[in-house]
Amino acid sequence: MRNMIISMLLFCVGCTQIPDKVKPVNNFELDRYLGKWYEIARLDHSFERGLSKVTAEYSLNDNGSVRVLNQGYSAQDKQWKTATGIAYFIDSPTDGLLKVSFFRPFYGTYAIFELDHANYQYAVISGPNHSYLWILSRTPSLSEAIKKQLIQKASDAGFNTQELIFVDQ
Repeated sequence: MRNMIISMLLFCVGCTQIPDKVKPVNNFELDRYLGKWYEIARLDHSFERGLSKVTAEYSLNDNGSVRVLNQGYSAQDKQWKTATGIAYFIDSPTDGLLKVSFFRPFYGTYAIFELDHANYQYAVISGPNHSYLWILSRTPSLSEAIKKQLIQKASDAGFNTQELIFVDQ
């Protein structure tokens, strides 16, 4: 039993690591980040495979945690799929570094490493390693110039941007 608990603790700690070359943003303002975001692009992973019209909506819970509602449409199943999670800041609430869980007690990294600080209109998010990447926007599309800039930022941080999936909104 003791070994199982130690293994679970090590697993949970490992889930909140940050990939090399990823530095979460500073001067983060959660109130400005809350609300609906559209997924512009992502790296492939099983829990979003085949989904279009993907959005993430963030709201504040009474206890100060962040409610995460992810939604996407599966054309194959002809239905909407949703996942509700919870997120907490790992360090300071002014750093864009959170841990998020859709399957408690297991948490994963949610590192905001690029953000439109002026208007909170786009963001680039990393998971615990270079296999997880999302480009988000407040609108269903981004200008080509901004999209190119965000893809370059992700590439510079070590992500394989050739593998990005651009989401149909």
